[in-house]
Amino acid sequence: MTTATTRTGRLVTDGTVPARAAWSAVVRAGSLLTITDLHGNQAADFLVYDAHDTTVRYSAPDTIQAQGGIFLTTGSVLLSGEHTPLMTVVQDTCGRHDTVAGACSKESNTLRYGHHTWSQHACVDNFLAEGARHGLDGRDLVPNVNWYMNVPVEPDGTLGIVDGISAPGLKIVLRAETDVLVLLSNCPQINNPCNGFEPTALRTTVTQPDGS
Repeated sequence: MTTATTRTGRLVTDGTVPARAAWSAVVRAGSLLTITDLHGNQAADFLVYDAHDTTVRYSAPDTIQAQGGIFLTTGSVLLSGEHTPLMTVVQDTCGRHDTVAGACSKESNTLRYGHHTWSQHACVDNFLAEGARHGLDGRDLVPNVNWYMNVPVEPDGTLGIVDGISAPGLKIVLRAETDVLVLLSNCPQINNPCNGFEPTALRTTVTQPDGS
């Protein structure tokens, strides 16, 4: 963990999440979490919980209904199942992020790409391992956000996972509206173009405003 002072506040932590790895942190109310796509076209699967009561957690249906759309960008609020705000997107230099495609798993990989993919690491594995460090298990996993993942809805209603629109150095900045626990899986998927078939590193930075 790194602590320093920046023009925008106190730097709490700043580090690199290697390709295919998981990361988590408690982000205090008012603090900013920045996720940077270092090399471009890398999906970041994401879950968020109230840090003091993890039964209060991100709800895709509530978030989609409240904002009237399935894609997240600047101004989008991540809501809990109680319809309370957890985090708000305050800056987005990519412009489109997915709420409906979910996290890859051994089971979904096998169904979509063949049994030979069963042994491949997946985002659900990352969420389970990282969540266990905070007392979470499979019952606590819910439909997640996929930052930087391009999932258009086709005319027939099916979802298409296509080449991303992100590029090296693009970022998403989220403000915590309450103390939150965040889990991130730097997606290890190699069977579709969500990571350009070659997973790469992400950068995560947490900054507290001056005076907090």
